[in-house]
Amino acid sequence: MYALKNKVQLIGNLGNAPEVRNTESGKKLVRFSVATNEQYKNAKGERVTETQWHNLIAWGKVADIAEKYLAKGTEVAIEGKLVNRNYMDKEGNKKYITEIQVNELLMLGKATGSMVA
Repeated sequence: MYALKNKVQLIGNLGNAPEVRNTESGKKLVRFSVATNEQYKNAKGERVTETQWHNLIAWGKVADIAEKYLAKGTEVAIEGKLVNRNYMDKEGNKKYITEIQVNELLMLGKATGSMVA
């Protein structure tokens, strides 16, 4: 059960092309967002789709694969962990961000094939 303390699994579609950065130490960082959809029927019996957006980051081998193979609209399954961080914006206000650090990535769908990282 220890491995389950901070684990996230999602299946969704990329909302944009991955953004690639190299840190000062030479490590590659890739950022992208994934949308997940849940469908349900409301009190009137109408089908409702609720979309949630998730900010993801990937490092190393996973970042290399994300950079090379992912594009806007790609369907992916990811596994990772929640990471919280904060920073100061241009006006000096402290901002807080929660992201998912991707450990495993599986590309889904017929157009892209499958690639595991």
